[in-house]
Amino acid sequence: MEDRKTSKSKTHNLILENREKLSLSGVEHVNSFNSEIITLQTVAGGLTIKGEELDVNKLNLEDGNLVITGVVHSLVYSSRDSIGSKGSGFLSKMFR
Repeated sequence: MEDRKTSKSKTHNLILENREKLSLSGVEHVNSFNSEIITLQTVAGGLTIKGEELDVNKLNLEDGNLVITGVVHSLVYSSRDSIGSKGSGFLSKMFR
């Protein structure tokens, strides 16, 4: 049963309905959120969601499922390699 849960969590799906309801699977961690921006970590890399009146309706990190409502303006992925990689931040570039 443990193997099934592991393989299930390695998939990532995104369903956007009328730019007002966003359902995600494969979510590992929600980094931050407010009514205009939500940043999270998925099995496919980082994801930044921008919009208006964004609200996290359902969150289950055990299953990796998340439902967001509001007006979605953009979805931007960042590669898994660039997230938290050494030397990629502003301060690390300043102190080279």
